[in-house]
Amino acid sequence: QVQLVESGGGLVQAGGSLRLSCAASGLSLSDHGMAWFRQTPGKDREFVAAISWSGGSTDYTGSVKDRFKISRDNAKNTVDLQMNTLKPEDTAVYYCAAHPRYWPNTRTHYVYWGRGTQVTVSS
Repeated sequence: QVQLVESGGGLVQAGGSLRLSCAASGLSLSDHGMAWFRQTPGKDREFVAAISWSGGSTDYTGSVKDRFKISRDNAKNTVDLQMNTLKPEDTAVYYCAAHPRYWPNTRTHYVYWGRGTQVTVSS
């Protein structure tokens, strides 16, 4: 059974940092492109960042570029999202997702999803 489990969410003040982690079981992440998405109530799930299976290519949505960094450790079967200089508008549930080959910036075709971790940034 494939599982992606996110952790590291919480409450932080604006300007602070959090590091999210996504751990996989039943799946070798080294074969998969990985991404982080986020969602707030009443809105579509939006792309945040993605990383290729090797870690050599990354992609970010404009609002988090230069503040967030996605990384992966294929030996540990984990993918992390380092979030710095957090803003209240970053408040959302953050989800990790796995794609069997690529690392697109759209939610379509991502096969596996975690249940999400809540990030709340207070002003």
